[in-house]
Amino acid sequence: MSISVLLVDDHALIRQGNALLIDSTPDLTVAGEAATGEDAVRQARRLLPDVVLMDVRMPGIGGIEATRQIVSGTPDTRVLVLTTFDLDAYAFGSLTAGASGFLTKRATPKELTGAIRLVAAGESVLAPRATRRLIEAFASAPTQRGTSRSPGQASEAPDPLALLSPRELDVFMGIARGLSNAELSAEFTLSLPTIKSHINRILAKLGARDRVQLVILAYTRGLAR
Repeated sequence: MSISVLLVDDHALIRQGNALLIDSTPDLTVAGEAATGEDAVRQARRLLPDVVLMDVRMPGIGGIEATRQIVSGTPDTRVLVLTTFDLDAYAFGSLTAGASGFLTKRATPKELTGAIRLVAAGESVLAPRATRRLIEAFASAPTQRGTSRSPGQASEAPDPLALLSPRELDVFMGIARGLSNAELSAEFTLSLPTIKSHINRILAKLGARDRVQLVILAYTRGLAR
């Protein structure tokens, strides 16, 4: 089945370039285009695309707020945000808004189409060279998550990881290390369907939307570095 993609960017040339790339890829199709955050939200609710390829800096509400509204209003649609290395704050904001990942605009066509497939399949995509800075920024800035926390308070809250079985905890830590499903399967000698079942249970137990949120949880609890 073809993966439908909504292209969101205020530059028509960029949208056209991405549209040509996606339409020339057999398993991808362009569902629609939008030039503002508001239009992106409207189009996502009308078209219900599998993936939204989201620019960050746009007129109106912008890409981060548009991501937040799309994630909450169309939960089956995944958002892949495009950013640049000098805009870490925007990529950081996209994660907190619920994006399933981000790439820089320096990504190759192969990297972009591969990322769309991964996000559509429920996996996460984090630009490797920017991941550590962003996750560490997230871990060190609890007020940006809408909560404040001191070291003493962390131990008072129930530990959500206690809900996980030993094997689920192993898989969770593997995800925190950035392992793909195939790598998790090889490391734990489990079939891919079994790995996917573990991940689905982990997401349900921890109330997480996707793997990005699991990685963030691992970093914020000091379980990954």
